[in-house]
Amino acid sequence: MIDKNCIFCKIISGEIPSQKVYEDEKMLVFKDIEPKAKVHLLAIAKDHFKLLSDMDESRAELVKYMLLKIPAIAKENGCEKGYRLVINQGEDAGQTVFHLHIHILGGEILPW
Repeated sequence: MIDKNCIFCKIISGEIPSQKVYEDEKMLVFKDIEPKAKVHLLAIAKDHFKLLSDMDESRAELVKYMLLKIPAIAKENGCEKGYRLVINQGEDAGQTVFHLHIHILGGEILPW
């Protein structure tokens, strides 16, 4: 499902350009335009849903699929020594785009 008003859905459809590093039928990974680390990628599901609390069994399988793909994608993009995953949930956590996405941060020693 695509939300025509969602910036990430517009990136998935190609309406908004991005620096893609990986794409398949279920997910897209691209460089964050405001990086918080040397490597800062965003992994987004091609199925639009806002929060983990919106998951059903099918979407849970999609998130599992993404988590299984991320280690190789991170390594291929400069995170050989490790990386951090962040999933912000809601406004208080700093979520600004309400389409489930996973931040992949690395390429350097990250502050705690």
